[in-house]
Amino acid sequence: MESSSNHRILAVFSAVTLLGILSAAVAIANGLQETAPMGHNQSQPAPLVQENKTIKVSEHVYAIPDGRVNLVPNIGIIVGSHATLVVDAGMGPRNGQTVLRELAKVNKNTELYFTTTHFHPEHMTGVQAFPANTIVIRPEVQQEEVERKQPEFIHNFSQRTADLKALLQDVKPRPPDILFDREAKLDLGGVTVRLLWLGPAHTRGDNFVFVEEDGVLFTGDGVINRFFPIFPDADASGKNWLSILDQLDELHPRTIVPGHGEVGDAGLINIERTYLKAVQSRVAELKAQGKSAEESEKLLSVEFRAKYPDWDNPGWVGDAVKRFYAEAK
Repeated sequence: MESSSNHRILAVFSAVTLLGILSAAVAIANGLQETAPMGHNQSQPAPLVQENKTIKVSEHVYAIPDGRVNLVPNIGIIVGSHATLVVDAGMGPRNGQTVLRELAKVNKNTELYFTTTHFHPEHMTGVQAFPANTIVIRPEVQQEEVERKQPEFIHNFSQRTADLKALLQDVKPRPPDILFDREAKLDLGGVTVRLLWLGPAHTRGDNFVFVEEDGVLFTGDGVINRFFPIFPDADASGKNWLSILDQLDELHPRTIVPGHGEVGDAGLINIERTYLKAVQSRVAELKAQGKSAEESEKLLSVEFRAKYPDWDNPGWVGDAVKRFYAEAK
């Protein structure tokens, strides 16, 4: 990495770890966690990033909307006077190429950073198409999940449909250039971006991206809009997720770019919190009554589908119930 970039990256709370160019192979640790169940995402169009749909969110921020298509994230572009940060990149190099074409319409900078809100393939693997000089930055905990879980997730996703198999064919994890512990800051020139790891929520390595001057917060799947929140495996934490939502409030964001669903205001945080607290409370009640996890899942799946009829992917209600049941005393 060139020294002209180094001075614009500030570590907060702990030292930022600078990495050299790593080998393309990533070691897979023993003991893979259970990966996301199949079938929760209903049949949808192929998960392709939209072209010619990019919107301007604020002075420095653009977003490529997901179009409410499963396995397509909202993608962020944050443009400063001398550098640009892209947040998430879609699934596989084909989607990454689309992101680069959209990027070229709003960005003239040659200095490019890339970060991911979490390790799932639809958020991360599009970076394979990015230029070799792109500076990849993510939390240390997220990188651990990349190494331990991503190969299995890619394999499972590839078994779902022919479209997913084609998008993920020959995908190789791109190693990071910078790892950080809890927080890092990027000075893009006239705009400062904070990257925040606050502990486990949707995944262990959730990375929240806050554009200070614009008050725009990219939440990844920690906050989504009219989709049921996803607890993909045993590392998700309902209790800490609720704590993180309170911490996000303290940033006083004006605009939320959720991981999936329409861009909204800070009220999206409270909508997410209200749902998660309601599930947590009802699970505790049923467990105290002697209901099993399976009984609670069956009852509450019906209850919350009825309570949120306009939310997509209700199959994930059961996974939230199981996680909160495991956490309940």
